[in-house]
Amino acid sequence: MRVISGEARGRPLKAVPGQTTRPTTDKVKEALFSMIGPYFDGERVLDLFAGTGGLGIEALSRGAGHAVFVDANAKSIEVVRANLEATRLAARAEVFRQDAGKAIRLLEQRGAEPFGLVFLDPPYAMKNGDALLLELVERGLADEDTVAVVEHESGFEYGERIGPFERRRLARYGETAISIYRYGGEA
Repeated sequence: MRVISGEARGRPLKAVPGQTTRPTTDKVKEALFSMIGPYFDGERVLDLFAGTGGLGIEALSRGAGHAVFVDANAKSIEVVRANLEATRLAARAEVFRQDAGKAIRLLEQRGAEPFGLVFLDPPYAMKNGDALLLELVERGLADEDTVAVVEHESGFEYGERIGPFERRRLARYGETAISIYRYGGEA
């Protein structure tokens, strides 16, 4: 795994030891960023279920201004911090060891601004990406400029609409699928 493009291009990323995380492959990451970017201009990024931090780090490397990384796994948090240091992007990031739902509530309590880009890459057994997107809207952390990327198993499909989010793209890569949603006003 490595950073594909931008200021940290080519820098390797550590993996989380063990079998509990499923990092997004470079091939899928490259395809994903060609669909949503490929480059950014200061956007705020939320990387829920961050794992290695690869998606949020790629966004920072490509010009996003600030990223919040959330994962409940202590080993993942250590790896995210190490990867941010290795890519020299730590100054533009915050890292939280927290359950995704609790993190969303915490961000609201802290008065966080809406995120321009949201990555949701939960374990495939979890099918709550839609509920988490709705909670982001309810808590003022998503708005008309938000693009949400939900990674899920290819045999499962989220709806065309999730509240104000409309699916703009669905792409499958073997057992992995990527659903890209854009905030489109009220459903």
